[in-house]
Amino acid sequence: MKNLDKYLTLLKDGVDGLLLTSRYSRHYGAEFDIAEGVAIVTRKGCRYFTDSRYIESAQNGIQGFEVLEINRANSYVKRLNEAIADFEVNTLGYEEDYLTVAELQGYERELHAKLVPYNKEIYGFRAVKEAWELGRMRKAQDITDKAFTDVLGRIKPGMTELELQAELIYCLYKNGGQGLSFDPIVVSGPNTSLPHGVAGDRVIREGDFVTMDFGVLYQGYCSDMTRTVAVGYATEEMKKVYDTVLKAQLAAIAVTKAGIPGKEIDAAARNVITEAGYGPYFGHGYGHSLGLEIHEAPSPNTGNDKPMPVGAVASAEPGIYLPGKFGVRIEDVTIYLEDGCEVITHSPKNLIIV
Repeated sequence: MKNLDKYLTLLKDGVDGLLLTSRYSRHYGAEFDIAEGVAIVTRKGCRYFTDSRYIESAQNGIQGFEVLEINRANSYVKRLNEAIADFEVNTLGYEEDYLTVAELQGYERELHAKLVPYNKEIYGFRAVKEAWELGRMRKAQDITDKAFTDVLGRIKPGMTELELQAELIYCLYKNGGQGLSFDPIVVSGPNTSLPHGVAGDRVIREGDFVTMDFGVLYQGYCSDMTRTVAVGYATEEMKKVYDTVLKAQLAAIAVTKAGIPGKEIDAAARNVITEAGYGPYFGHGYGHSLGLEIHEAPSPNTGNDKPMPVGAVASAEPGIYLPGKFGVRIEDVTIYLEDGCEVITHSPKNLIIV
């Protein structure tokens, strides 16, 4: 089933049209990525609006939608109201998570249809990936693995975190990345205790841990990966913490499969870390789903008591963070199957000393 056909199944219970304003939902419905635009989906017709910067790409790449240009004479509101009239739309479901208050108020004031919040329904299909989506995500992870291999040879004492971040970004693009899933995290030494630290002018030294969290876009789909490596040598405490994080991740991967509530998968990792005495130092969730966005739902974390579905894609990333000393995180991406999971990150997870 095409993604647009999935959206058409949502047209019920008085909702006879969908207003797609986020880049992600437009991409999902059209199966083609345009940076800016708005789309409307109805049973009588579907239209996609964008401006002169993107109109040629949209007309060449989008199928299933009538593609029309917006300009000074034909604004988004005018084009939408024409479609509302042509397709006899009374009620539009909209993505409340992706509109500002000002945007929503403007649409409510100017569109000739009732607007109802519908983000959960529009978003819901993305929890389970189609085979072709999984193919793109495997490719994105392959690029990420290759970049990690490349960047290992570039880590040297004396370089700054910002210099290493630049090298990492170069390696991601050089190996085929079409964009970044998110701004990479590159931290060293005591900064590795910051789960989402920001690269700075700190000079990398022997005896440091270096944590790199990064990913790319491939045909619109994200990869994600974290590795912590040691520079020169690792102390016994560093090795102990690293080993604990790795055991926690492997324990959770061992129980990961569809049908298991997300919080139980989280608990498998968290219990290992707690039993080793580091429970207070693992503050974030075990993982998050990803796809068109780097953070999607459902996620294997303490707040999810629902079974994970077949075809979900989620990260596996426990960590231990000792304030003022160092931290360790190891992250892979997993595909949830009926009888287990497929780990699509293939970089080594043993402690690497560069």
